[in-house]
Amino acid sequence: MKALVYHGPGRKAWEDVPTAAVVADTDAVVRVDVTTICGTDLHILSGDVPAVTDGRILGHEAVGTVESVGSAVRRVAVGDRVLVSCVTSCGSCLFCRQARFGQCLGGGGWILGNTIDGTQAEYVRVPFADNSTYPVPAGVSDEELLMLADILPTGYEVGAVNGRVQPGDVVAVVGSGPVGLSAILCAGLFSPSLIVAIDQADGRLEGAKRFGADVTVNNSREDPVAAVMGLTDGLGVDVAIEAVGVPATFELAAQLIRPGGHVANIGVHGHPAMLHLESLWSRDVTITTGLVDTFSTPTLMKLLRSHHLDVAPFVTHRFDLDDIDQAYDVFARAAETGALKVVLARH
Repeated sequence: MKALVYHGPGRKAWEDVPTAAVVADTDAVVRVDVTTICGTDLHILSGDVPAVTDGRILGHEAVGTVESVGSAVRRVAVGDRVLVSCVTSCGSCLFCRQARFGQCLGGGGWILGNTIDGTQAEYVRVPFADNSTYPVPAGVSDEELLMLADILPTGYEVGAVNGRVQPGDVVAVVGSGPVGLSAILCAGLFSPSLIVAIDQADGRLEGAKRFGADVTVNNSREDPVAAVMGLTDGLGVDVAIEAVGVPATFELAAQLIRPGGHVANIGVHGHPAMLHLESLWSRDVTITTGLVDTFSTPTLMKLLRSHHLDVAPFVTHRFDLDDIDQAYDVFARAAETGALKVVLARH
């Protein structure tokens, strides 16, 4: 089969590899019908995720068709159409019993495209298939469902829920890429009074307005701290969500927070960030980090099916799977191309 293989920082190739096969009796092999590229994949290619080694197939999001299953698989059958979650769950360890699947101790967590081969391929092996795939619901397109593999649960859980967004809150989201837009969309489910989007690209800020931001700040032209303080009587925001993964954006999120507020870090960080405790220690600020657990996937699927969530605008570019190099180029130059999510489909 063909797959996108990582060969060290800055190097990848669409090449022939052995076809995915069932290894454990809890596995399923899924034919990938649609997949996408995540900002985390760009972090991997930048060398920010050293656990990913030469020869790894990238990708952790897919919708596809089950081709084969192991002897212990009970909930998934050959021919089923499924969402492949970005997080794999053994279902029985300490953390999985707490619905903290991202911290799975039994061989799961974020493994696809990280410690085992991923979804940017013609086929993918999915461990613990009963716990790590979801049936495709009627009335939802593959493209829409694909947004629930990673970015929507991440924006909801690691952003809005960890940030404890409450009705009437003022929320700032630093970064208006796909995950930042997901955080904006999901924060809106909790009825904040104001959502402020901060980014350096006008195109992405326009997207932030479409996804529910009330105010946008281009921090390449305007001081975001001054702008936010002007909107909040000098107090700062109740919730600041960091959705980029570089030191400057984390430090900015911490500057925006009011006493008693919450900073929710989503971004994948490859370099140290400064924590200014000299100004934060006395302000009753909570800082959370997290890897998505995907406990919210069934809930988000219901909201998607009932049209309470509109995720169609996330998809800005479409490619054949064989054109994945071109797709990476477009996605990596998002500020120029306007790319949010690119969808790669089997032709």
